Amino acid sequence: MVQIGYAMSSEEHAPLDLVRHAQRAEEIGFPFALISDHFHPWVDAQGHSPFVWSVIGAIAANTKTMRLGTGVTCPTMRIHPAIIAQAAATSAAMMPGRFFLGLGTGERLNEHILGEHWPEPDVRLEMLEESIELIRQLWQGGYQSFNGQYYTVENARLYTLPPEPPEIMIAAKGPKAAELAGEVGDGFINTKPEKEPIEAFQESGGQGKPVIGQMTVCWAATEAAAKKTAHKIWPNGGLKGPLSQELSIPEHFQQAVAMVTEDDVAKEVVCGPDAQRHIEKIQEYVDAGYDHVYIHQVGPDQEGFFRFYEREVLPKFR
Repeated sequence: MVQIGYAMSSEEHAPLDLVRHAQRAEEIGFPFALISDHFHPWVDAQGHSPFVWSVIGAIAANTKTMRLGTGVTCPTMRIHPAIIAQAAATSAAMMPGRFFLGLGTGERLNEHILGEHWPEPDVRLEMLEESIELIRQLWQGGYQSFNGQYYTVENARLYTLPPEPPEIMIAAKGPKAAELAGEVGDGFINTKPEKEPIEAFQESGGQGKPVIGQMTVCWAATEAAAKKTAHKIWPNGGLKGPLSQELSIPEHFQQAVAMVTEDDVAKEVVCGPDAQRHIEKIQEYVDAGYDHVYIHQVGPDQEGFFRFYEREVLPKFR
């Protein structure tokens, strides 16, 4: 049976609101959640982008049962993987058995900020693979040194470690990333109900590991209101191709989405109060091979979404 989780969009909500949303998600029965890790929002209308590791600490102190992962962290440029190893170990120590680390190759939007060259996709994947090796080495405890192609660590020791190291879930869209996820990851994350990346993941060693899909919706009292909100807050959902990895600031995204219409966004975002449409879209993910689907509600009305899913959607998947 598929598990239905909740997506916390750091780009759209203030940090204490994210903590409250996590509490409500746990209350109504979401067993897991993922929280985005960005430096910038996609477009200015989203309005936020708090430091995720501070928010995770507050969520750890205000929830009891819900599993939480980053969805996802890029451990290659903006933050050195040794620091990610420490942050994730601390989070897992505060949430024993409840925290997992979601990793991916990231977007230029967030990773260019220190002035480093934005590498080609294959190089970004190599950097991700090396960062995972380094993170896991540091989680072994004791003094560790590492001399890789991209990263160097000298006599580093993590003193605060959880009883067991957290799982690493790897976000992947293309076949090479999906293969890497199968080879070195503990699970797979994607945002589309597509079979091909899952098959590549499973054929490369991912058989039996969690397969997690993000699904974006906009619940509102009417479909028209939902489409308007989704278009205003999440127009980037209508972009095609590699733009989301290559544009560097929210202003560029704003220019790119100028030609995206409400209908374009509604093709990617389930809009409105028809529970059957939400259920059918979740089923698309299940049919593609996902065993975990986490739901991103666009816009400020998280409470309306919670009540709707508690009443109309979650019971169908229990």
